[in-house]
Amino acid sequence: MQRYFIDSNQIDESSITITGEDVHHIVRVMRMNEDDQLLCSCSETRQTALCKIAEITNDMVVTDIVEWIKAETEIPVRVTIANGLPKGDKLELVIQKGTELGAESFIPFNAARSIVKWDEKKGKKKVERWNKIAKEAAEQSHRSMVPVVEEPATLAQLLEKSRDYTYKIVAYEESAKEGESSAFANTLKNMKPGESIFCVFGPEGGLAEKEIDKLVEHGFVPCALGPRILRTETAPLYVLAAISYHFELM
Repeated sequence: MQRYFIDSNQIDESSITITGEDVHHIVRVMRMNEDDQLLCSCSETRQTALCKIAEITNDMVVTDIVEWIKAETEIPVRVTIANGLPKGDKLELVIQKGTELGAESFIPFNAARSIVKWDEKKGKKKVERWNKIAKEAAEQSHRSMVPVVEEPATLAQLLEKSRDYTYKIVAYEESAKEGESSAFANTLKNMKPGESIFCVFGPEGGLAEKEIDKLVEHGFVPCALGPRILRTETAPLYVLAAISYHFELM
């Protein structure tokens, strides 16, 4: 069943009004009509309602709430992915697949070895595109909330944003080379539902030693992700899959 995300101000006592681009998708792409059913999810409340279309106009679709669905599709811990800006569309892949795997938010950052330099003039449209990718992936994977993709940050801003998290890790290939294998596993073992984890990944060239030192100073634990060196777009997905397995399947 098709799912659409709405804000809390679109919810009335017994109805939900859908506006914006989703109206075009419902009417022109899905060719839905009155009495057809769809799902409406609210990121703020993380609730989902089964709805029936009551009225269709040029700029809105009014639905009646049939019932609120009690289905939990979110990982029981909050996961933020911070990625050094990579080349090409690699970040789009991380956002799309990371949303499917349960990330709550994404923060790109300007790492010392990032080849791509952030263009402020084109930046707004790029961030809008990233958030649209997250929204579409959240709809496809039946999430109850849409992850937020923030504007690229500096390392200093990243450290500030990480202050309120329960656990903080940084993927570091030197740890893998040295044979370290327990830091990430121990972090998951110690985590409890309701807690949060901030995960940092470098760009293609990895993180510079001075960046690792700064992160460690601020409470980040360097972690190896197995004995193999993972690409910048693979490592976040590995971590998310491991967290999902640990908290949802074990």
